[in-house]
Parts: sequence; C-alpha cells; structure tokens
Amino acid sequence: MSAAFDTIETRSEGVALTSTGEARDFFALLKPRVMVLVIVTALGGMATAPGHIHPVLGLAALLAIAVGAGASGCLNMWYDADIDALMTRTAKRPIPAGRVLPSEALAFGLTLSAGSVIVLGLVANMLAAAMLAFTIFFYAVVYSMWLKRSTPQNIVIGGAAGAFPPMIGEAVVTGDFGLHSLVLFAIIFLWTPPHFWALALVKAQDYARAGIPMLPNVAGPAATRRQIVAYSLVMAPVAVLPALMGFGGLVYLVVSIATGAVMVGLSIRVLRTTEGEAANKAAYSLFGFSILYLFLLFAVLLAENSLGLMWALPKVIG
Repeated sequence: MSAAFDTIETRSEGVALTSTGEARDFFALLKPRVMVLVIVTALGGMATAPGHIHPVLGLAALLAIAVGAGASGCLNMWYDADIDALMTRTAKRPIPAGRVLPSEALAFGLTLSAGSVIVLGLVANMLAAAMLAFTIFFYAVVYSMWLKRSTPQNIVIGGAAGAFPPMIGEAVVTGDFGLHSLVLFAIIFLWTPPHFWALALVKAQDYARAGIPMLPNVAGPAATRRQIVAYSLVMAPVAVLPALMGFGGLVYLVVSIATGAVMVGLSIRVLRTTEGEAANKAAYSLFGFSILYLFLLFAVLLAENSLGLMWALPKVIG
C-alpha cells in the first residue's frame, strides 16, 4: 500500500488505534446504493426464471446475495483506501476519514463474504453459492486489485461483477442458468461503461490525482464520449430482447424502448457538449438517468412476472 494508505491509521498525533466508527460507518462500507441495484437485478433474475421457490427461501437467498454484494464493496473500500484518500469524491468514506481501521474493514468484509456464500448454499444450492463466491472474488480481487489500477478497460471487464446478480438469481430458483439471465447479464454489462464513464468525465482530475487509468485520462475525453455513444447504441436494442423473447411484456417493451431512446439521446448530448460547465451537466445528467434506467427495466420485469401484470407479446426470439 502507498504512503497515503499508511497515514490512515496515523493521520495525526494521538489518534487511537481502535475504531471510532459507528454502525452507520460499517454500513457505509457495504455501498448500500449499489446493494439496492443488486437486490433489484437479482430479483429480476429470480422473477423471470422458469420455476418457483418458496418465498421464505427466496427472501433468505436474496438477503445472502445482497450481503455478498456488500461484502465485496467493503473489500473494495479496504483495498482502495489509499486512492480514496486522494479523491474528493471518496475522501470522506469511513476508512480514509479515519473512522474505521483498515484491519477492521478487511475482517468485516471477509466475514460477510464467507457468511453470505455459506447461507446461500444452505438455503438455495451450491451453484448459486459458487457463483456468489466468484462474483465477490471477481470484484474484490480481479477488478479492485488488478484491473482498476492497470487498464483503462477496467470498467468494461470489471463490469461483469455487477452483471452477475441476475444469473445468481436464476440459479437460486432453478439450480442452473440459461438464456434469460444471460440477456439480463448483457444489459447490465453494456450499461456499465456509459454509466461510469459519464461520471469519470466529470471526475477525471480526481482519477488523475490518484493515478487510476480511467478512459478519459488515457484516451482523452473525446474518445470517451464516442465510446459512451457506441455502448449506448448497442445497449438500447439489447434491452428490448426480454420482450421479444417472451419474458417481458407490453409494458416492458414500451419502457425499454422509451428509456433506451433517452439514454441514447443523453449520450449524444454528452458527445456534442464538450466545453465548460455545460459538459459536466450533460455528463451528470447521463450518469443520473442511467441509474433510473436500469432500475426501471428490472422493476418492470419484476412487476410483470411476479405481480400478474404481464400483457404477453408474441415470442419473437428463442
């Protein structure tokens, strides 16, 4: 770890060598906003799976998936504490702010990781548990410890970690995974670059200060904007596939087309708006809407498949 990381436990003379963190600080280590999206996308995978699971077991499995996602976020914050201390967006997180010791965060993350995998194996099946364990490993080790600091494609490859929950959700219900959850995986995978690169355009100086090779710092803002548009153009039609394959209904079809058009429109606005505060506003608009976009897609799929709101369409694919 760098000197910046070493200063976390010895920030100033007289700092205690025990945690001053409260329960909310440890909860913040779990990246709760990310956990919400994981819950929604995992539920989408469970709801669209060709089968059923007892509600109590389903709830327990969902909680295990959420805790596993939180555990990987905690391990990410533990490893990234040195660079978090250098960036304005993350400097107030519990570890760089000195409220939670790195050793405590590591122990917390490892304990939750092991517990979530064991619980999922007990209430669901070994495939789902193995997939959750691989997802935690992929995010905490492959992405956080390797990709993030070594390649500007970190978000593209590392985005797979955030795309696994629908596949885990289907595995919980069926003991397997198939084309349905692979399509949901593809939607999230393609959504991640435009979502995160929009933020990276605004926070490029932060990443440069921390030495992180984000695409805007390596390839430049213009190339990043072009890639945002390219990924959005591919993602929008892929997001319509659930309706064409028969596990999304009429409402999903309308929502996916309308919100996909907005995503593409906002990405084109980012491409064309390149100067000053207007450029930052355009990027922030895309970043903010992208979160709503993914939430709406999976919320509609969940409502249609779980609440009897499906107005079925003719199956075009599959």
